[in-house]
Amino acid sequence: MLQELLVAAATAGSVGVVYLAAAARIVKQYERGVVLRLGRLLGSPRPPGFTLVIPAIDRLHKVNMQIVTMPVPAQEGITRDNVTVRVDAVVYFKVVDAANAIIRVEDYRFAVSQMAQTSLRSIIGKSDLDDLLSNREKLNQGLELMIDSPAVDWGVSIDRVEIKDVSLPDAMKRSMARQAEADRERRARIINADAELQASKKLAEAAGVMSQQPAALQLRLLQTVVAVAAEKNSTLVLPFPVELLRFLERAQQPNEPHGTDGRPANDARGTELQRTNEAHGTDTQVLNEPYGTDTQPLNEPYGTDTQQLNEADRTGSRQLDEADAADNRQLNEADGTDERQLDEADRTDNPQAPETAATTPTPPPSGSSDTP
Repeated sequence: MLQELLVAAATAGSVGVVYLAAAARIVKQYERGVVLRLGRLLGSPRPPGFTLVIPAIDRLHKVNMQIVTMPVPAQEGITRDNVTVRVDAVVYFKVVDAANAIIRVEDYRFAVSQMAQTSLRSIIGKSDLDDLLSNREKLNQGLELMIDSPAVDWGVSIDRVEIKDVSLPDAMKRSMARQAEADRERRARIINADAELQASKKLAEAAGVMSQQPAALQLRLLQTVVAVAAEKNSTLVLPFPVELLRFLERAQQPNEPHGTDGRPANDARGTELQRTNEAHGTDTQVLNEPYGTDTQPLNEPYGTDTQQLNEADRTGSRQLDEADAADNRQLNEADGTDERQLDEADRTDNPQAPETAATTPTPPPSGSSDTP
């Protein structure tokens, strides 16, 4: 009897151990367990730790509650300003309701991936190229809202969406590079023009100061000469002051009194102008004489050649006229010979024609009279 009780207890213990091993489940800290008993949801999801289910009746589904990083495949589309681009992104999401993630959608990972690709294509078509390149924060927010709206019913929360890369055609890259280069060149020219304007103002102020003190201009000239000579040049450029030329010009002008002989000052000025014009005319004549002397021997060969050419033309014309006259005489002689031969042939054929013509009396003129 005792032996039978021991065997029964051992059998019951082994059965219990087998049942416990089949019913025991462990849910990790980052997971939640959804139990379906005979296909129906049983209560709330099981918390992390040790839990038991009925073997062959209950089925435990573990749902990961961690944030999932999912790359979105590159999508090619046309922007609103008709530029073909290729954009890829990355989505960060997590499950907030394990029961809905199991019951409401078949595979929430695949659903989120497809929704992200579709939303990314839509964002590309609604945006300009400049927004894709420089205003990505706004596009990221819009993309996150588009993906998160249907994912809320699936028990999934979109944590963050980032546009990762924007690929442009090579022709567009070259065009943008030229645009950036032109923009930088424009800014450089503006800066250079501004610098020239400021420098001109400073130079104008410096000229005003130097005009008050003529010695300052001479000191500035000497300083320039020193700066040029410091570069070890073999040639020294020494500017000639314009003021000195003006001083010499004023010194050379005669100080004639105006109006001493009763003439107005304008007459004196007129006399000076006349003298100046006469001097210019004399200088011009003197300067032109060598040119005329040199031009005459240069033109003599050309004149001789022209005379020879004219004589050759006249000789050729006379020869042509003589040849034409000889040809005409030969033609006339040939025509006369032909006519004489025809006349002789006619007389040979009609011998009585000349005699009849000779015996026929000529009628007297109408105004004459036969009376002696």
